[in-house]
Amino acid sequence: MLESLHINNWALIDTLDIGFSQGFSVITGQTGAGKSIILGAIGMLLGSRADNAGTVSQGKDKCSVEAHFKVGSYPQLEQLFAEQELDYYPSDTIIRREITSNGRSRAFINDTPVTLSVLKEIGSKLIDIHSQHQNSLIGNENFRITVVDTIAGNREYVENYKQCLTQYRCAAKHLEELLGKAKSDTEQADWKRFQLDELEKASLSDGEQEELEQEIELLEHAEEIKGALYQIRNMLSGGETPTLSSMKSGISALGRVCGSLDSIKDIGQRLESCYVELKDIDTEISKIEDGIDIDPSRADYINQRLDLIYTLQKKHHLDSVAALLELQQSLKQELQMIENSDELIASAKAEANAKAALLEKASLALTVSRNKVADYIDTRIKAMLVPLGIPNINFKTCITGKETYSETGKDNICFMFSANRNSPLQDICQVASGGEIARVMLSLKALLSRHTTMPTTIFDEIDTGVSGAVAEKMAALMAEMGSGERQVLCITHLPQIAAKGTGHFKVYKEENATGSHTHIERLDTDSRIGEIAQMMSGEIITEQARANARVLLGL
Repeated sequence: MLESLHINNWALIDTLDIGFSQGFSVITGQTGAGKSIILGAIGMLLGSRADNAGTVSQGKDKCSVEAHFKVGSYPQLEQLFAEQELDYYPSDTIIRREITSNGRSRAFINDTPVTLSVLKEIGSKLIDIHSQHQNSLIGNENFRITVVDTIAGNREYVENYKQCLTQYRCAAKHLEELLGKAKSDTEQADWKRFQLDELEKASLSDGEQEELEQEIELLEHAEEIKGALYQIRNMLSGGETPTLSSMKSGISALGRVCGSLDSIKDIGQRLESCYVELKDIDTEISKIEDGIDIDPSRADYINQRLDLIYTLQKKHHLDSVAALLELQQSLKQELQMIENSDELIASAKAEANAKAALLEKASLALTVSRNKVADYIDTRIKAMLVPLGIPNINFKTCITGKETYSETGKDNICFMFSANRNSPLQDICQVASGGEIARVMLSLKALLSRHTTMPTTIFDEIDTGVSGAVAEKMAALMAEMGSGERQVLCITHLPQIAAKGTGHFKVYKEENATGSHTHIERLDTDSRIGEIAQMMSGEIITEQARANARVLLGL
C-alpha cells in the first residue's frame, strides 16, 4: 500500500509531501491544475520513461520522486525481493527515482541501485495505474487471457504450460536441426567418404614427415658427404704418409728420449692423447661412411611420399601429418554419425512427440479451467454493469481454439457485448461506446481485485461519460475494491464519486513571480463540502450547492 509520496522539482512541482491511507481516496482539482503531473511522477517511479525536457523543473539540476510502501500484507513480494537480491522491509519499502537535467536517470529500491527493468517488475506488483487510454486494453488478447487466468487462479497451469511449451520447442528445434543436418550430410557423404578413403590409403603416421625430410636431406648430399669423410680418413690413416702412422712413430721417438728432459715427457703424453682422439675419430668416420648408402630408388620413394603428404596438406589447408590424422578421425566419426542419423532422428522424433503430448495436456488443462470460470465472469460482470447504467447488458466470455500453440495457450478469448435487449452479441471493441467500455473495464478491474493481491490501484478519470446515480454506483464499486488490505485512488471530476472517498485530496495551481506551481492537500470536512459544492455549481458556490454537497457526504 502507498503510504506517502514525496516529489521535488518535478515539472511544476517544487516540493510535494503527501500521506495516503488504505481504502478509497479521491483526487480532485480543476483541469490543468496538475493532476496528470502527479500521475506522471508516480508512473516514472514505477519505471516509465520520462521526457527529460519537461521533467526537471526549470532552473533545477535534478528532480526526484520517492514513495514509501507498506507491503507486509503481501508475502509474495518477499520472494520477488529475494530473487532480485533486494533488502525487504515490509513496514517501509522505499522506491526512489532521480533524473538530472542532462538526462541521467537513477533508480533505488531500499537504497539499492536497480535497473529500469527491475523497477518496472517491482512497481507493477505495487501499483496498477488505469488511465483512459488503457480502456483500449480490452481489445488486447493477452489482457483478456490474463483476466480469465487471474480469476480462474491459473498461475500453476500457466507456468506448467509455459514450461511444456519451452521443452517442446527445444525438442522440435533439435529434431529440425537433425533433419536438416541429415539432409546436408547425405549430400556430402560421398565427398567425405572419398576424402576418408584418400587419407586411409595414404597410411600416414605421426612424425613420418620429419623423418622423411631428414632422410631425403641426407640422400641428396650423400656423395658430397662421403667425399668429405673419405678425404679426412685418407689424411688420418690412408695415403703414403698417414697422419696416425706418423704420429705413432714420433711418439715412439719421444719415448726413447723423455728421460733426459721432463718437458719432453709432457709433450709425449699430450701427443698420445691426440693420437687416441684422432684414432677414435677415424673409427667413427669409418662407421658413418659405411652407413651412407647412395640409393637413388630410396630417394625417389621418399620424394614421392613427401609429395603425397604435401599435396594432402595443401588440399586440406593443414600444416602437419598430425592434423591430417585428426581430420581422418573426424571424417570417420562424421560418416558414422551419418550412418546412425536414422536412429538419432527416430529418437528425436520420439522425444518431440512426447513433449508435444505433454504440451497438449497442459494446454487442455488451461482450456478446461478457463471454460469453467467463463460463466462466473459473465454473471459477475453483468451484475456489476446493470447498476452502472446498462440495464439490458448481455456479456459473454467466448473461448475458441487456435490451430497452433502460442505463448498463452491454444485459446482465443473474446469478450462479446450487447447493451440492448434485442441486439446480437458482438465483439465489444466493435459495438461498445467509450463510456460503456470504461464501465466494463471498471467492472473487470473490480472483479480482478477479488482475485489478486495488487496493493494499490489508481483510476484516472474512469468516470468519463457517466454522471448521477451511475457515478455513485461506480464510486461504490471502487470503494469495495479498496476494502480490506487494498487501496484505491481515483482522479475524478464528478462530485458523486468525490463524496464517496474516505480520503479526499485536492490538486491546485498557484501563480507567483517565479511562475506556476502545483500543490496537493488533504481536505478536511469543511474543505470537502466547499470542493464538492464547487464541482457541482462552478466558480460561484451557492448555499444550495453546499447543502447538496452535505447530502452527498452524508452529513
